[in-house]
Formats: sequence, structure tokens, C-alpha cells
Amino acid sequence: MPMPMAVASAVSSPALYNNHPNNLGRPHQQEAAAVSFFFPPKLSLLKTGTQYSVCRRAPRNVNGWKRRVWIRSELTSNGPSFADRGKDLHEIPRSRPLMAASPAVVSTVAFPPKRSKKSVCLFFCEEMRELAERVALASDSIELRSITWRVFEDGFPNLFISHAQGIRGQHVAFLASFSSPAVIFEQLSVIYALPRLFISSFTLVLPFFPTGSYERMEDEGDVATAFTLARILSNIPISRGGPTSLVIFDIHALQERFYFGDSILPCFESGVPLLMNRLQQLPDSDRISIAFPDDGAWKRFHKQLRHFPMIICNKVREGDQRIVRLKEGDPRGRHVVIVDDLVQSGGTLIECQKVLAAHGAERISAYVTHGIFPNRSWERFEHDTGAGPNNGLSYFWITDSCPLTVREVKNRAPFEVLSLSAQIASALQI
Repeated sequence: MPMPMAVASAVSSPALYNNHPNNLGRPHQQEAAAVSFFFPPKLSLLKTGTQYSVCRRAPRNVNGWKRRVWIRSELTSNGPSFADRGKDLHEIPRSRPLMAASPAVVSTVAFPPKRSKKSVCLFFCEEMRELAERVALASDSIELRSITWRVFEDGFPNLFISHAQGIRGQHVAFLASFSSPAVIFEQLSVIYALPRLFISSFTLVLPFFPTGSYERMEDEGDVATAFTLARILSNIPISRGGPTSLVIFDIHALQERFYFGDSILPCFESGVPLLMNRLQQLPDSDRISIAFPDDGAWKRFHKQLRHFPMIICNKVREGDQRIVRLKEGDPRGRHVVIVDDLVQSGGTLIECQKVLAAHGAERISAYVTHGIFPNRSWERFEHDTGAGPNNGLSYFWITDSCPLTVREVKNRAPFEVLSLSAQIASALQI
């Protein structure tokens, strides 16, 4: 790592020079002075607000004196005015006599330049159009590109990538939604084609990994389709920039990262920061407790939510039924938020809600990153309008990872949609 360099340009001031105790009896020089020095390893760099200062232990000179100059160090235009004529100046020791700095002194510290944002061409499937538009709005370095989605008479896809030659040498991304097997093949066809168009890099954004909950084999003959889909994605062609980057939010089981091959780079993001920001906006944010419907949810999310009091439920089997019970934690008088990665029928969440209400929770809300809700199962969740947590939820937060659900629950209480757009835009800069 290169050492930083500080450069100071000084125009001497007679009054400031003569009043300094180390300059008594020494003649004042009118010439301008410029000082450049490199910091040795023992040098320290101090930061206060928008100002930086440097300090170095000064050796004694040939006369046995220690010399110091006073230099203001400012990096921004909104710092304090120089009109104070020497107040709050930084002290930089030196070993050779230098003329004193006047109020016109400016010192800067040079650091390596920040990496500029890369421009990304973002393609998307039709289901993800609204989210893609929000991603483009979240960053001025993302440009939307279109694909013509058509079908032949026999039902197979007839696809066309517009301006394919125009993306040569560009960073390219594709925003996918594998909401059903019917749409996976046409999107895979595009995903396999884009890296072959001489692009600099390729990123696949798949917010919801749909087969993530089918990762286990309990009986001989069970097919772990999570592994199957991971192998399909692992065979995406390599672009000129190397392996494909794959962005997934809150995958169901963390061990599924090992299902992917070496020719793809999975990047696992989370929607929980969106929930944390939303909780801070609530009027009762100081009375929030987090509840997990089972040990699996606790393992996935407890580190991100460690600043909140926690409640853990678990599911026990009694005959042919699974019953949710309170394992640890106290919900009495609290606004309890149930957190999980996904919801389908919603049966576990509803049972967890009943248990928490029976143990004295004042309000109950829920959050899942992926609201799947097959067969309109979201209709099972009522809104608590003041009758109590036994009758409904105060809030039910989901993200826009499943666009079909978002369209169904939009403007329907207790549902609120938290958009992943800003996080996706940020992930595309990795």
C-alpha cells in the first residue's frame, strides 16, 4: 500500500510569524514556501469531522531545538473559515526551521482515488419489469435493456435479444423470476445466451431460489430439486470476465451454497436490513421483540437481529398434527414480529400467532422475505384493527422477490411491500 503524501503551500504572515514563541528574534521571510513530505510508518493520521491532521514526533535539530509549524488541514469546502487567523490550526512538528503558515495555508492528504461505479446493462423477464425499473431508478449506472418474449405455434419460446452487438464489452445482468416451471426454460435460454455475446461480465439476479425448501432426502427415492436447479445454474457459460455471479436473497438453507459448482459465484444477500429500517420507524420501536417460528429460522436470522429481545417457538408432532409451542422468551406486553425466510400456506405463522397472543403479546406482526402464497393463501391473514392480536396481524411485511404475490396483496392490509431494488443495485456493483 503506498504511503500517503501531504503537501502544504504557505504564504508567510509577518504578524503570525513574529508572535510565535519559536520565532522570536528571527527575521521574517516574505517568500512563499511549499513543503512536501512522506509519512513514515510511525506517523499517525487523525480525522475530526471533515478535517484531517497529521502528527509526527520531531527530532532535535543541530541547535537542540524542536521546531513546529501550524497548518490547517481541510478536505472539504464547508470547513471553518480562515478568518480566525490561526485559531484551531493543526500542529505539525519539523526538524528544520520553516516559515510560519499564514491563514491562507491549505494542507491536503492524497489517498488512492475511489473506484468509479461500473455501468451495467440490466435485462429482465416480464414478471420482473416493475422491480427492474425500480432498480434502474436506484442507480444512475444501470441501463435497462429489452428482450422480445414470444412463442411459436407449438408453445416453445421465440426469443430475441435487442441490440446484441451493442452490449459487447459491457457488464451485463439479468433479473430473473422462477415463479413456476412454465417460465424457467425461456429464461434459462436467455441466461445461457447472454454470456456468449462477448460481454465483460455476467450477473444473474434470482431474488427467490424456488426449490430451496426441497433440499433434503428423507426416504430413498426422494429427489432434492434444490440440487438439480443449482447444477443447471452452475453450467451457465463463462463470460470474458470469468464465472457468472449469482445473487440470491435469503436462501432457505445456508448449506445449499455447496450445491453450486465452481463455474458460478453465489452471492447471498438478505432482506432483513429492510425490516430493521422499517421497525425503527414504528412508534413503539422500543417495545419490539423478534419471534422465530422454529429453530431453523433462529439459525438463519438471529445474528442480524441480535439487538432485539428474542422469542423462539418450535413445532412438535402430536399424532398426525404439528403443534407450535413457546420454547423460550417472554412476549408479554411486547409488539412481537415473527420472522422467517418464506411463507406458503401460512399455517405455521398462524399457529405461532395464536401461541404468542395466548402468552400476552400486545401486538403481533410478521415478516418474510419471500411471500409465495400459493392458491391465494394470503387471504388467511386478517388485519388487527384494534380488536387484539388474536384476531389479526398489525403488519405483514414481504419483499418484491415474488412479483405475482405483490400484485395480489398490493394496498391490502395488513400487507406492506419492502422493495429489494436498492440492495440489488448495490449488489450489481460488486
